[in-house]
Amino acid sequence: MALTQQRKQEIISNYQVHETDTGSADVQIAMLTERINRLSEHLQSNKKDHSSRRGLLKLIGQRKRLLAYIQQGSREHYQALIGRLGIRG
Repeated sequence: MALTQQRKQEIISNYQVHETDTGSADVQIAMLTERINRLSEHLQSNKKDHSSRRGLLKLIGQRKRLLAYIQQGSREHYQALIGRLGIRG
């Protein structure tokens, strides 16, 4: 279920703001989105895994808070990011 190091590097390179960026809000949201997608697939086949469902809800809440932070700064940046990630905002 965990992201591989190679996949993390791909996400970071796609969403980083500058060349040494590994922890900006954009990168964090992209990582959370990847984890949420993987966990959602897991829960499709394991419907009774309630602890993973709780973890999924926590990840969604964390991503929602980060998206709200970006939206406060720039509405255009927020729209561009959710468009790139393919999530609804």
